[in-house]
Amino acid sequence: MPLSEPVVGRRRAHTRSIEVQGFLRDDGLFDLDARLTDAKDADYPLASGIRKAGDPVHDLFIRVTIDSAFEVVDVEAHSEWVPYPGGCDTIGPAYRALIGLNLVRGFRKAVSEMFSDVRGCTHLTELLASLPTAAIQTMATFRRDTGEGDDGGKPFQLDRCHALETTSQTVMRYYPRWYRKSDSA
Repeated sequence: MPLSEPVVGRRRAHTRSIEVQGFLRDDGLFDLDARLTDAKDADYPLASGIRKAGDPVHDLFIRVTIDSAFEVVDVEAHSEWVPYPGGCDTIGPAYRALIGLNLVRGFRKAVSEMFSDVRGCTHLTELLASLPTAAIQTMATFRRDTGEGDDGGKPFQLDRCHALETTSQTVMRYYPRWYRKSDSA
């Protein structure tokens, strides 16, 4: 385990798992299949009944289909396990409102505005936050990292995280054409 060993005893109480799989479809579109599960390590009392240890409190799925420009062209959401059957599991169709958004241009902000509070499911909405970078990683599978962008311009990933800031040593080493000296140096 890459984290340090705990210095005090502890027992696990909860596990949340998030998984996103990216697929290239035969029609040239991409599917991002995302899943969020929550499970307790002890029996968990809910207003709807006792959830047995290890059984999911949440088991939620969302599929977002995008084109090569990251435009959302289809959405499907499903809630398999929920704490409040007949309530939580009815919101899925609302997420079709994502159709027409772009995953890499203001997506997280738009999702927050569209589905915050009672307008959405907190957990499906959280799950959507993982999709922009998962989409980039999915598409990167089919692109060569040559130090140039797809159009010969600056590579997409530069200036999108601290390691790939164009003033960084990382960029100087791996993308020397795009390196620039820091103004503060």
